[in-house]
Amino acid sequence: MDAAQAVHEKFLAALAAGALPRCDESPDPAAAGLPRAEAIDIFLSQLTSRQMDRLSRHLQARGEGYYTIGSSGHEGNAAVAAALRVTDMAFLHYRSNAFQLHRARQLPGGTPTWDMLLSFAASSEDPISGGRHKVIGSKPLAIPPQTSTIASHLPKAVGAAFSIGIARRLGMTGLPLPDDAVVLASFGDASANHSTAQGAFNAAGWAAYQGSPMPLIFLCEDNGIGISTRTPTGWIEAQFRHRAGLHYIQCDGTDLVSAYAGACEAADYSRRYRKPVFLHMATVRLYGHAGSDVQGAYLPKALIEADEARDPLLKGAALMAEQGWMTPAEIADAYDEIGATLARQAEEAIRRPKITTPAGVMASLIPPKRERVRTNTPSAEDRVAMFASDASQMDKPMHMARLLSWALADLMLAYPEIVVAGEDVGPKGGVYNVTAKLHQRFGSARVVNTLLDEQAILGLAIGMAHNGFIPMPEIQFLAYVHNAEDQIRGEAATLSFFSNGQYTNPMVIRIAGLGYQKGFGGHFHNDNSLAVFRDIPGIILAVPSNGRDAVQMLRECVRLAREEQRVVVFVEPIALYMTRDLHEEGDGLWTSIYDAPGEGMPIALGDVGVHGDGTELAIVTYGNGYYLSRQAEKLLAAQGVKARVIDMRWLGPVDGDKLLAAVGEAKRILIVDECRITGSQSEGLMALFAERAPDKKFQRIAADDSFIPLGKAATLTLPSRDSIVAAAKELLAR
Repeated sequence: MDAAQAVHEKFLAALAAGALPRCDESPDPAAAGLPRAEAIDIFLSQLTSRQMDRLSRHLQARGEGYYTIGSSGHEGNAAVAAALRVTDMAFLHYRSNAFQLHRARQLPGGTPTWDMLLSFAASSEDPISGGRHKVIGSKPLAIPPQTSTIASHLPKAVGAAFSIGIARRLGMTGLPLPDDAVVLASFGDASANHSTAQGAFNAAGWAAYQGSPMPLIFLCEDNGIGISTRTPTGWIEAQFRHRAGLHYIQCDGTDLVSAYAGACEAADYSRRYRKPVFLHMATVRLYGHAGSDVQGAYLPKALIEADEARDPLLKGAALMAEQGWMTPAEIADAYDEIGATLARQAEEAIRRPKITTPAGVMASLIPPKRERVRTNTPSAEDRVAMFASDASQMDKPMHMARLLSWALADLMLAYPEIVVAGEDVGPKGGVYNVTAKLHQRFGSARVVNTLLDEQAILGLAIGMAHNGFIPMPEIQFLAYVHNAEDQIRGEAATLSFFSNGQYTNPMVIRIAGLGYQKGFGGHFHNDNSLAVFRDIPGIILAVPSNGRDAVQMLRECVRLAREEQRVVVFVEPIALYMTRDLHEEGDGLWTSIYDAPGEGMPIALGDVGVHGDGTELAIVTYGNGYYLSRQAEKLLAAQGVKARVIDMRWLGPVDGDKLLAAVGEAKRILIVDECRITGSQSEGLMALFAERAPDKKFQRIAADDSFIPLGKAATLTLPSRDSIVAAAKELLAR
């Protein structure tokens, strides 16, 4: 007999024999403010959750169900749903079926069990993911979908909670989260040890310690084990009872009244004081981690039996009987009726349509465009007032960093929902002064100096985007994003996919990066790898090479986020921030006048830049490579070689048609890639030209597969003007 069946039969046997545990240590329902009707509803949600767990395992055994991490033993989270409002956004642990089922009772007219069974069966009619995953989630219930989360959802919960206070300060209304909302993030005790979780706890406490509103409940459902690894007794309490910035509350999730009392206390405290709470809820895991996991392989029988004796349904049934609210026979009848109803629904659910085409799978990778977009055109007087201190410089050619700073200011003036956040972006203006004066102009509610934690920065952005903001987080250096890349890959980029386009987190992530720095170098400030972004479905990767393009591309990135709800990564080449000259000192050819909004040539997603019209050679490149290739092109022209230099600008997705059109009649193609040979853009470009331009000769020059050293050796492994010229001659000789 499997564990699910054993627990099921023990429950029924206890009801039949009236052998239910005593409730001597349980809080009094009246004292806890738990009325009879609410208690019965919570208990019925718990019974339903248990039967759904059993059913999911039966469906998997038949090959009709695909995911069996269940909620048995964690049904106490139904009481948390009872203590919160439907408008309190909930980022949930995967053992939260009971929470969603009970929250659905607060919004009449839904079909929660049917909806969840469609998810179990991976039907394309599943209302949250469209059959792409068995997820807990619901747009009407304010539950963004999570997949197999191991704490990766906690940073965005911090961001969502933080956004409520920011919205209040800015007087913004009509956002998804009411100004008195609380955000919930639930997780297991094992996940609490994850660095992502620790970063989220720290970020929430750090903000609250300084007085920033943070209406957030961290719900730790502590069952004492993570897959097969036990959590040391007392570990969670020892870690969190006295943690700075977090208010600690403890309750017993196996006891319905205790769970309700603890959840109400947490909700009241967080809503009243706008501070984060750590709600430590004791639970029990009854079946093992998932369907294939057999607890007897690593836990002693006595411990398994002791856990089964703590079954929340047994305790809930005892409460019902002792209070005279339901008899054991009535409970058994309700339990059986729920099981029979679910079984009938399941037979219908497994016959509903499935996704059958690649296009169907990918239909929600790209978020839907917004139906209506609020526009705002600042007056000339507003712009004059904002740029007063810069007025004398705005008609002069400037380098990229200064132009980007002005572009950011114009964008923030036009769109009050934009928030810039990152390390040192405030009064300092960033390491390279790109965010200069933004804090002075827009204040600390819109220019947020964060703690030094990239996971927290990106999570802040994702959470704020959930609440209607357009975040522009800054990652100080490209190398720093790698310890937080899952916030982009596993959270931001997957949200539209797993919610069937119902939830989105549009943002523009600004990252200073790439190589060729001379004054402040070494690998951690000269990272020349963009591979981490290239294979994330759905995101946009932009790399400008000069100031004028950077301004227009940044405006397009914001448009893509605001109107098309896209996740955009905007990589700014550090070595070109302050570059003024192209061929010789003082020529000023890499500077430009600032194009105010509405001026200049817009650059749409996929548009490439072309310099020259030569037909002998096309040099395809981006970023620093474009700068160096322009230098090489002049030397080649002096030797009689007519070339054109193509700036890709948009590295993901690559618009192959526009790129091929830009190459035009050129007979040879040289790809210049400042990133490493392995995993670089050049690999994809070689494949593109091989497949779609087989009549042309092409080759590539890329950086060596090496980290970048410090000092004068910093550029030795990278393409240079002279190596580009040499590679071009070699290709032309073929």
